[in-house]
Amino acid sequence: MANALYKKIQTFYDDSSGLWEQIWGEHMHHGYYGADGRQRKNRRQAQIDLIDECLSWAGIDQAVDILDCGCGIGGSALELATRFNARVTGITLSPRQAQRATERAQSAGLGGDVSPCARFEVADALSTPFADQSFDFVWSMESGEHMPDKVAFLQECYRLLKPGGRLLMATWCHRPTDSLAGPLTWLEQQQLNWIYQVYGLPYVIALPDYEVIAHSCGFSHLHSADWSLAVAPFWDEVIASALTPEGLAGLLQAGPVTLQGALALAPMRQGLQSGLIRYGLLCAVR
Repeated sequence: MANALYKKIQTFYDDSSGLWEQIWGEHMHHGYYGADGRQRKNRRQAQIDLIDECLSWAGIDQAVDILDCGCGIGGSALELATRFNARVTGITLSPRQAQRATERAQSAGLGGDVSPCARFEVADALSTPFADQSFDFVWSMESGEHMPDKVAFLQECYRLLKPGGRLLMATWCHRPTDSLAGPLTWLEQQQLNWIYQVYGLPYVIALPDYEVIAHSCGFSHLHSADWSLAVAPFWDEVIASALTPEGLAGLLQAGPVTLQGALALAPMRQGLQSGLIRYGLLCAVR
């Protein structure tokens, strides 16, 4: 199952990353629009603000060796390398993303081996090629939803972190099922299944479930937050950009996989508005 899923994820990002960079730039993640989602700002600034707010929320102000799990085309990695004067390693399933991220690092003067620097490679985040305790910070910006085994992913993060090292992940979740709303309904599951199919997701879980898994892996000092309101306007921005002449032309040129992804923009937007889809943050210490 993992091989087929990984191929689907690779194809999706190989096909769509160029268009995304053309329209949106180097950051392939949500934007931050204030705690209540009511701040209006430039969409690219909102994405940079999300990085700032995540780091501030987690209290992370320094790191030396950083792993970026699901690095995209290097947006976060280059930002972290520069900000912390750090050595950043980014991993992705997409060869095109790794190549483009490497090109961008070299253009930014971050392609060497001396801090600050960033290097990128194709690797499976569930079974990385790195030694135990290689990093003091693991950054996972909207990659957890792609992991076919959430337990194995957090176990690998724990293995890779030095004692005292920290994990910070932002990930798509579904609503908690231990509240008055109860288990997911059939209609909710159908909506999630459509999103899974389009975006190459095996499944998502609720944020409290991530906390339970992280605790079972040995992590301590766990804290989490639901930032669904703060990022919700992002999908309006994406839909608006897809409907521009440049966006429509790009979608047609990018091929059927990317076009299908565009068709799931409305269900994602509706899912956030209804509370079915949540945007969760988790910080933990090894």
